[in-house]
Amino acid sequence: MKILKTVSAMLLIGFALAANAATIEMEVNGLVCAFCAQGIEKKLRAFPATSDVVVSLEQRLVAVSTKDGQEISDSELRRALTDAGYTVEDIRRETESIDTVRARLKEASH
Repeated sequence: MKILKTVSAMLLIGFALAANAATIEMEVNGLVCAFCAQGIEKKLRAFPATSDVVVSLEQRLVAVSTKDGQEISDSELRRALTDAGYTVEDIRRETESIDTVRARLKEASH
């Protein structure tokens, strides 16, 4: 019984962390120019839950941070990007802030 309680607690913590991810990172194919980046940024900022967006053409990465207590589903994000003509290869929910993502991308480009 102790093991069941421990496993249940660990699962609940894992779900809570996933639901409150600081940043959603997406690998996106089809990004070729600054106009692409601006279009994606505008489309994702239209979600009421979005607080910030970063697009890296070089890394083929789109990162979105959400407002506290709000969420955007993977299916909504995928649909927004595929409707705009891009292919979403992967969606990951990360605990790092979008500012950390920005710094990592800046470092990678140097």
